[in-house]
Amino acid sequence: MDKFLIVTNQDKDIDLKVTKEIQKYIISRGRECHLAEPLVGTDPLKTGYTDLSKLQEDIDCVIVLGGDGTFIQTVRDFKGLDIPMVGVNMGTVGFLATIDLDNLYDSLDALVDGDYTIQNRILLRGEVYREGRRLQKSIAFNDVIVTRSGFSRLVELKIYVNDQLLDIYAADGVIVSTPAGSTGYNLSAGGPVVFPETEMMIITPICPHSLSARSVVVSAQAKVRVEIGRRRKTQKEEALVTYDGDTVWELESSDVVEIVQASKKVPVVNIRQKSFCDILRNKMKNV
Repeated sequence: MDKFLIVTNQDKDIDLKVTKEIQKYIISRGRECHLAEPLVGTDPLKTGYTDLSKLQEDIDCVIVLGGDGTFIQTVRDFKGLDIPMVGVNMGTVGFLATIDLDNLYDSLDALVDGDYTIQNRILLRGEVYREGRRLQKSIAFNDVIVTRSGFSRLVELKIYVNDQLLDIYAADGVIVSTPAGSTGYNLSAGGPVVFPETEMMIITPICPHSLSARSVVVSAQAKVRVEIGRRRKTQKEEALVTYDGDTVWELESSDVVEIVQASKKVPVVNIRQKSFCDILRNKMKNV
């Protein structure tokens, strides 16, 4: 790789200290390295971190400084551009931002010297329908979550896979997760951890009013449909759909959220010196 772009969460790297160190080191290795132009005066959780209108051409790799949240938002910013990405963990757990500061320069050498692999991670595409009319759509790197809104009671969620009824949950919600997102909310809700390079979707109910409800793993080529039921005849259900905890859309009874694998994938740089098993075991000790 010869041309790098650094995207930084400036709340994590105050005064860009680490960012400028990385830039200086990459340039010292005879490569180009630019700093992404931030979107000025905006909330990155709503609008992103990077002003793509000022993006340099022919970027070989995006280095993301922050935590997993910064990495996910940057994936959403750069969706469809097919630029490999790697994260430097300046947060806490860091399952997605896999470069730690204590192995920073070894990892930068690996990037420059070509000692890495590229793993294509799947994205999910969600669409909201009301009476057959599409109202909204978005993508997710981690998960699509349908959940009750505010202090409303349990919602009834009818889950279909490839148009076949899987189950009906009375629950706080349901998570449809990618393998990359399996270590996020899915894990907290009792779902399985899945190796990130696999291709599948994990369906995990959130606090189901049942002793038998469990996570279900389906093919990445499946179509998952979540229909908002009505438990009380006199009131519409209050529910929300969120994509990576970001984009939010309000739902009513009989609304349908359809979730499939997106047509584009995300190229993620893998320069781990340890296996996913080692990293998972070590990270989980600190959670």
